[in-house]
Amino acid sequence: MSSVESSKAWPITPATTARVGFKPAVAVIAWLAAALLTRFYPDAARHWPLTEGLANAELALALVIGALALLAPRSPRLLRRLRYLSPWLLALAVLLSLWELLTAKLGLLPVPFFAPPQALIAVYVHDWPRLLDSLWHSALLLGSGVALGAVCGFIAGVSIGWSSAIGYWLHPVLRILGPVPSTALLPLCFFLFPSSWSASVFLIALATWFPVTVLTWSGVAGVDKAYYDVARTLGAKQGFLIFRVAIPAALPHVFVGLFMGLGASFSTLVVAEMMGVKSGIGWYLQWAQGWAAYSNMYAALLLMALACSGLISALFKIRDRLLAWQKGAVKW
Repeated sequence: MSSVESSKAWPITPATTARVGFKPAVAVIAWLAAALLTRFYPDAARHWPLTEGLANAELALALVIGALALLAPRSPRLLRRLRYLSPWLLALAVLLSLWELLTAKLGLLPVPFFAPPQALIAVYVHDWPRLLDSLWHSALLLGSGVALGAVCGFIAGVSIGWSSAIGYWLHPVLRILGPVPSTALLPLCFFLFPSSWSASVFLIALATWFPVTVLTWSGVAGVDKAYYDVARTLGAKQGFLIFRVAIPAALPHVFVGLFMGLGASFSTLVVAEMMGVKSGIGWYLQWAQGWAAYSNMYAALLLMALACSGLISALFKIRDRLLAWQKGAVKW
């Protein structure tokens, strides 16, 4: 391809390049400044490990943002994403620099209660086997409890919303047991259940069951009666009305209940794992507090937040696939 043809294929002009804006450039400068601060400003009390590694990571991120800014005019999608993320990239650089300055460089926040960023990186580098094992056990416990609670809550919600006879018996139980915090039943569950694992699964399932039941019940009960009348006119039986009319119409409410139940289950998971288990994120947090290893505690909290956000994002992907007509109505 000649240079003339190449310029026609990629018509990059000063006006086109200017569309990227100044925000990515400011973000690049901010990350470069963060790298220089981390690398060359002396530490206050001691030399923290992996300081050079953190500075190199900040420098690499600045180079990546700069490269993306140069490529953005050729890709409208990349251009939109870069424009959208640039303020956050700038804010993260400023916050990370401020964190580094107050902890490692000036020592204004006391050690060990406040750890610099490189201390958290050191935890991920040196203690990753224990963190990974804890995350795996927490995932097994959380998955078992949430699956059990979601299935039971879905069945109970559909039953209450469809049958007034079942609702007569289950509704009072729901009103009495549902609002009670799952963690309040912790001593009783550890006494009644044969193992701490089964007790923890029950508590997580209970935390998930209540919102899923209430929202599923609300969705089934709120289905327009005209849908049932049309289906009956076409010869639909009761099973068809439940599985092909009521449940599909109630799915938006079901997913809202799943989102609420997943958030409640995480708090229950941490409390349950602090009692009688030998591995898990909750156990790791308690262990770190007992040894005053606050950098380990912050690293575990960050890992737990990322795991929770990832699970909710995956649930949103499932929701958008099943409810394509509602895609984009609620974003995460």
